[in-house]
Amino acid sequence: MSNQKSLEKILIVDDDPNLLRLLGIRLSAAGYEIASAANAKIALGMLESFHPQLVISDLRMEGMDGLALFDQIREQYPNLPVIIMTAHGTIPDAINATKQGVFSFLTKPFESLQLLQTVEQAIRLQPHPEHKKENGSDEFWRKKIISRSTVMESLLQQTKQVSQSDFSLLIHSQSGTGKELLAEAIHLASHRAKKPFTAINCAAIPEQLFESELFGHVKGAFTGAEKSHLGLFQATQGGTLFLDEIGDMPINFQVKLLRVIQEKEVRPVGSTQAVSVDVRIISATHKNLQQAIKQNTFREDLYYRLNVVELELPPLIQRREDIPLLAQHFLSQSNKQSHYDMKGFSQEAMELLISAPWPGNIRQLQNVIEQSVALSSEVIISETLIKNALRDESSPLLSFQQAKDQFERDYLAKLLKITAGNVTQAARIAQRNRTEFYKLLNRHHLTAGAFRED
Repeated sequence: MSNQKSLEKILIVDDDPNLLRLLGIRLSAAGYEIASAANAKIALGMLESFHPQLVISDLRMEGMDGLALFDQIREQYPNLPVIIMTAHGTIPDAINATKQGVFSFLTKPFESLQLLQTVEQAIRLQPHPEHKKENGSDEFWRKKIISRSTVMESLLQQTKQVSQSDFSLLIHSQSGTGKELLAEAIHLASHRAKKPFTAINCAAIPEQLFESELFGHVKGAFTGAEKSHLGLFQATQGGTLFLDEIGDMPINFQVKLLRVIQEKEVRPVGSTQAVSVDVRIISATHKNLQQAIKQNTFREDLYYRLNVVELELPPLIQRREDIPLLAQHFLSQSNKQSHYDMKGFSQEAMELLISAPWPGNIRQLQNVIEQSVALSSEVIISETLIKNALRDESSPLLSFQQAKDQFERDYLAKLLKITAGNVTQAARIAQRNRTEFYKLLNRHHLTAGAFRED
């Protein structure tokens, strides 16, 4: 039994003491820490002290029933998954409960294997409830980084260590992984936390404006300079300057940036006086800068000045255990921005989110969640909505056979629409005999009668 599983807590709620004891034995043997409650009110009182990762409740209980308990849990702990146990006669109620956000339901009597599989899925697919950390006051610097994965925890420990120095840092990662959030976390963990943090995307600045934007200019320095402008280096005095997509910085400006880093002073455009600056530089890129050096698009001396310490931010597929947390976070954000009241994701939807390839990383995940919320007519995000959003976002290239099947299906459906379901006429247009045409329809599960007009 893994150490991780032994830390996972489950609260069981049932007014049948025999079933409580039996479930407790089964789940304890599987390595979970168990607490039991004889009714819903007792369970509500135990949530704050026990901090479970899952609640398993009977549907029919004296006083407050399982659905009422679920409503109370969802209000206080929106990320806490709930499994409802039900008898055969109450299955419709249980199905309705899943539409309201209950993770799953178990029909009595159920096998131990079914119980353990459902429990494992609930804990794996749902974010853990949020509880205050004992050292929460020391963790403010990383509060915007949502994660529970070991690979991210290792990176954050390294981040905390390097944040204490003033060395230049280079963050390397794919696009959409949260480089700016990591840079801001480094700033907040450093002694510069009370000074400015300024982020700039080098790919978004026109080449002719780089010097003015970063170093500033004096009045009259060039046409249109009607007043002096304080550059970002001076505006960030004492703080941290984050240069995102540093690989897109023009080669002609790189030597000027190198001089500023070495001499710790800038000279605004049109000025004869240099100004001292005390700024820590964190840069980031998704490009291979060593390859760019070989191609003479990035200066080697600047690379070594910026890359005193390099941090590698993992792509989303290397931290899949964070996807339920991030998905719930973006769902909550969408609810606030759009005044919706979405409750969560269906089990199938969450499984799809966890298994998706995510070439666009966290930025793509956010887009998928926002699109799904906007198009959902239910309080639970369905698998279909996620699938459609993923298709729109990533547009994966189909295999030859998939493309062929899709073309055939669409072509046949179009023929049937044109001919109002007349197979003889459709087969003639397709230049196929009726027998072959019927075989094609059967292969793609198309029925001619469905296209016939009344």
